[in-house]
Amino acid sequence: MTRRDFFEAFPFTGYSLIVLADRIPPAEHQPASVEDIRRRMDAVSPASLRPGQLPAEPNMRLVELETDFVVAGGGLSGVCAAIAAARHGARVVLIQDRSRLGGNSSSEVRMHVMGANSRHPGWREGGILEELRLADAVGNPQRSWELWDLLLYDKVVSEPNIVLLLDTTVYAARKQNDRITEVMARCDRSEQIYRIRAKMFCDATGDSRLALEAGAEIRTGREARSEFGESLAMEKPDQETLGSSLLFTARHYDRPMPFKPPSWARKVTREHLRMRPITSWEYGYWWIEWGGHRDIIRDHERIRFELLSIVMGVWDYIKNSGDHPSSAAWALEWVGMIPGKRGSRRVVGDYILTQHDLMNGGQFDDAVAIGGWPMDDHPPAGFDCPELKPTVQTPTNGVYNIPLRALYSRNISNLLMAGRNISCSHVAFTSTRVMATCAAVGQAAGTAAAFCLERGITPRQLYQDKAALRRFQQILLRDDQTIRGLCNEDPDDLARKAQVRASAEQPPARAANVIDGHTRDYPLPDGSKEIHHWAAPMEGGEPWIELVFPRPQRISMVQITFDTGFQRMLTLSAQSSVNRNMIRGPQPETVRDYVLEARLPGGRWQELASVQGNFYRLRRHSFPPVETEAIRLRIKATNGDPLARVFEIRCYA
Repeated sequence: MTRRDFFEAFPFTGYSLIVLADRIPPAEHQPASVEDIRRRMDAVSPASLRPGQLPAEPNMRLVELETDFVVAGGGLSGVCAAIAAARHGARVVLIQDRSRLGGNSSSEVRMHVMGANSRHPGWREGGILEELRLADAVGNPQRSWELWDLLLYDKVVSEPNIVLLLDTTVYAARKQNDRITEVMARCDRSEQIYRIRAKMFCDATGDSRLALEAGAEIRTGREARSEFGESLAMEKPDQETLGSSLLFTARHYDRPMPFKPPSWARKVTREHLRMRPITSWEYGYWWIEWGGHRDIIRDHERIRFELLSIVMGVWDYIKNSGDHPSSAAWALEWVGMIPGKRGSRRVVGDYILTQHDLMNGGQFDDAVAIGGWPMDDHPPAGFDCPELKPTVQTPTNGVYNIPLRALYSRNISNLLMAGRNISCSHVAFTSTRVMATCAAVGQAAGTAAAFCLERGITPRQLYQDKAALRRFQQILLRDDQTIRGLCNEDPDDLARKAQVRASAEQPPARAANVIDGHTRDYPLPDGSKEIHHWAAPMEGGEPWIELVFPRPQRISMVQITFDTGFQRMLTLSAQSSVNRNMIRGPQPETVRDYVLEARLPGGRWQELASVQGNFYRLRRHSFPPVETEAIRLRIKATNGDPLARVFEIRCYA
């Protein structure tokens, strides 16, 4: 029975519903059709259902769903977890309590996505996050936050294996022994309550709401220095954390724009700002922070009010103090109403990441993602501590790895974590909390869920089975996940046994680099780079590179990793200083137009794929299997760079 036949034939006479999804091979995926998207949306709100199934909620309809993997939380970590799992064949329900995906990166908060590359140039995160960044740079050159929201929505609903529930909150979980069996979620906009059964779950809520309901072991606050021997930790433990922030954007006009603050705005003076210098006002300010000394979750309304009062007071100071006369023609354009939260609960895993791990690079046999933001601690009371610096940053010694054992619960066997709630000390959290790191962790967690589901094992069992663990890490690398110190050793990659030839080389960017297992150039302490790509001049023709096999191979998929300028920052930001060196469009190093060919026995070349207008880093091409002696990539144009560049070519049967 096809998917269409199932939905047309299923007798929706009760309130029970099973969500089915096509199994999509990880090699390549196609966006869902509009008919399929509509069917999925109709399926989670069957017309035949009536209220009355829940005595305590007589006006709500009960919808029962069954799936493989539930992701609670639709920030970047949850989005990447859901997409990763879906692309590897798992049926996914993604639950987000807002009407928009993206969490702190969405138009509701507007924080730019930062990560390892921000402090360690050349270490921009690959994988799904890079796909999102590149699509946003090309499709949103005007830097619209709402278009970023739309991009995330498009990526999620276009995955055939994902059912998306927006405006929906997880509020209960049921267990059998140490396993979650189902969660309850409610959407008051649609007057529906969902009972969702699944085999694997992921808490990407930030506040660990699912983990809390499931009875997972949780940490809050700041540990004592003695607990892990962390020099940056507090002398005594407490329950304080980092505060939340409200951002704003402002716009320049051709005439004076007066501002009168509301009566409840704080009266901000020069003394309040002596540790918080104001140098521009088109976008501000992460240091408008408050609430880490309160209950960061339950005091939400008080924290929102105090942050709004500070925003109004700071803008009043900018406009009316006389210290910034050039602000006369500037006016507020947008003020956030949802506090951008940093810290709250953290779920305890089989391993707790600490300051020592971040400083030594994270030497783990189960490494699955990287971080690299400094350990960035803030005074909990934030703006109410004008005598203190708003941040104390301690750089890490390069990027560090994050282990799988920090991404699953110690006492709930089928619960993964993704985002700022992974298993770490407060000190380590001050680095791992940033969104690019959270996104990379999300991709690892989602891929782990699909891997475990396929094999019928738990995440802990995945860690314990070292052969399976190595296979899992190779799958992550194949999906362009960055893991420090690991390179392509995929036994299924036929390219690793080929000889490499090219029309030309630009030393040290030699042709053989495309099968050396590395997909980025590594920055060196002296400012140079360890080169792992092939490059050839575009001038004078169409450069080509080919893999020649020792004997004919049957191949049906070729994967190519291009250069997308990892040395630059790439994010969406309203802050002019952050945008200064970014390219909001196709990255010039990226190959734009190319042809992929196979040399058949007898010497004839057969075209496998022809692409124009590429701007992505990772491209996969599937085709009917061919017996081939060689695979050739012919570069017809780049997006502006005079050199054609390729990091890796893989071939699969």
